[in-house]
Amino acid sequence: MGRKSHLKYDASHNLQRFWWALLTNLLRRLSCPRFAALSQMMKVGKTIRRLLPLLFWVSFVTMLLIGNYTSAIAQPPRPEIRGVWLTGNDTDTLSDPLKVQNAVTQLHRLNFNTLYPVVWNAGYAMYPSAITQQMGIQPFTYKGMDGQDTLADLIAQAHRQSLLVIPWFEFGFMAPPTSELAMKYPHWLTQKRDGSQTSFSDAGEVVWLNPFRPDVQKFITDLVLEVVTQYDVDGIQFDDHTSLPSEFGYDTYTTALYTKETKKAPPASPQDPAWVRWRADKITAFMVQLNQAIKARKPGAIVSVSPNYYEFAYKLHLQDWLTWVQRNLVDELIVQVYRPDLPSFLEHINRAEIQETQQKIQTGIGILTGLRNKPVPMHHIQSQVQATQERGLGVSFFYYETLWNSAPEPVTARQSGFQALFPYPALRSSLGG
Repeated sequence: MGRKSHLKYDASHNLQRFWWALLTNLLRRLSCPRFAALSQMMKVGKTIRRLLPLLFWVSFVTMLLIGNYTSAIAQPPRPEIRGVWLTGNDTDTLSDPLKVQNAVTQLHRLNFNTLYPVVWNAGYAMYPSAITQQMGIQPFTYKGMDGQDTLADLIAQAHRQSLLVIPWFEFGFMAPPTSELAMKYPHWLTQKRDGSQTSFSDAGEVVWLNPFRPDVQKFITDLVLEVVTQYDVDGIQFDDHTSLPSEFGYDTYTTALYTKETKKAPPASPQDPAWVRWRADKITAFMVQLNQAIKARKPGAIVSVSPNYYEFAYKLHLQDWLTWVQRNLVDELIVQVYRPDLPSFLEHINRAEIQETQQKIQTGIGILTGLRNKPVPMHHIQSQVQATQERGLGVSFFYYETLWNSAPEPVTARQSGFQALFPYPALRSSLGG
């Protein structure tokens, strides 16, 4: 226990002792025959005796309040997450320094506290990456109107307004089949049992880097450490694509490794429990190494994960994020719950694993504010945010442009709606801050 904690404990303890001594002395005097006789003569004895229970409960409640108050001082509540993802669709804003400044100022005014800008998408680094260039992958970066590094500019502007910046590795192990990464390193790709290498996602047709290969793990780790080292970030976020669809893992490398370790051939069914567990454990082992590498480079960095709900994530994507939380590999969790109706939304945010995680680390819910061709009305957003707040959960919105620039209501109406949701500031700090 630290020195300040000791002082708070001593003050509370001494004050409680004072109240007990005062109450005991009062009770002793009131029970004295001489005092009782005097009280009767003064016609107040009965009144005082009637007040004894009240005095006792006032003292008792006072001591409880003192104890709770000092505990609250010793362990202040953590500010809720109020974040927004900045995606490839936000390029127009990110490329213009004035628009970045206005966006950050507006988010600060509306009491947001965290930005999650994409830095890894479609097989390309969204910043000047020496690592991808050394691999022969042409740089695909957000260069601003003035030739500026847009990530560095966003971080500087956000920190001036006291917002955290946690870059987001959106694509994880996923990449388009036509990307330079997939074409230059075909041996890094895994496959299904029938030999096919592609699946379909919200990003279209994609291939998957093999998360069990040491060279793939090193590549992802090097990119993460490059961002942590090169920029003044507050953390790093991995999402539902730091995983592998359960149909994959039947490539030569993985099947040989499984056979070597288990003395069995991989099961024909991708959903075989032992086969699912073995692959999920391998991804967890990689997360252990990745967490250690990040913390060694920047101890105060927030390791954030934004997965799908647990049953889906584990069974269908081999992403055992609940174990990651239990093993202290994650500092922040934001579960994506993009649901069109409130009952389905409530069903997912009431899940036991979210309640368990909430007791351990900062936990939030990802809420959809709209897509290019699918606007979401403000009343729908508000009902979902209010439901998360009632449960003590934070929130992050997907994505910035649909907060108010591309929305079904006027800009002023949307901004007023968010102001009503976040009427007071909630400043956050990195783990080392």
